[in-house]
Amino acid sequence: KYRPQVVFHAAAYKHVPLMEENPCEAVRVNVAGSRNVADKCIEYDVEKMVMVSTDKAVNPTNVMGATKRVAEIYIQNLSNACTQFVTTRFGNVLGSNGSVIPLFRKQLERGGPLTVTDKNIIRYFMTIPEACSLVLEAGAMGNGGDIFVFDMGEPVKIYDLALNMIK
Repeated sequence: KYRPQVVFHAAAYKHVPLMEENPCEAVRVNVAGSRNVADKCIEYDVEKMVMVSTDKAVNPTNVMGATKRVAEIYIQNLSNACTQFVTTRFGNVLGSNGSVIPLFRKQLERGGPLTVTDKNIIRYFMTIPEACSLVLEAGAMGNGGDIFVFDMGEPVKIYDLALNMIK
């Protein structure tokens, strides 16, 4: 019934430890789910599909990053005369579902402690408006098969972020 011009595919599991514990679910959602969306885009002659990926897909070291990389490879090889496939990669979006800041905020409201898995983990952050703008920009600029990697500035140590939130 509906024939969208552009599809923005942002559905995915992004929680690294959870995906390490549930690799089959990561593959089912991040790989097979992306394949399903991409295949439907071709079936319904969508002009462009923009997939939101992650900086963790670059030389992946975990299940989540690997599943997102496989999804990227799949859609990168699909661009045809009717549908262009574009990928965006960036890090953590502040305040998004699963983001560490709302988690730390809840832990602080309960009186602590703040849970940091590893003192040396670093992450790149951007705001929700920045992320939305970058996805739209990639959709406007992309011609199919493109992977846009955005400059997210300097990474932040999660441990330092926790200390700053405590202060």
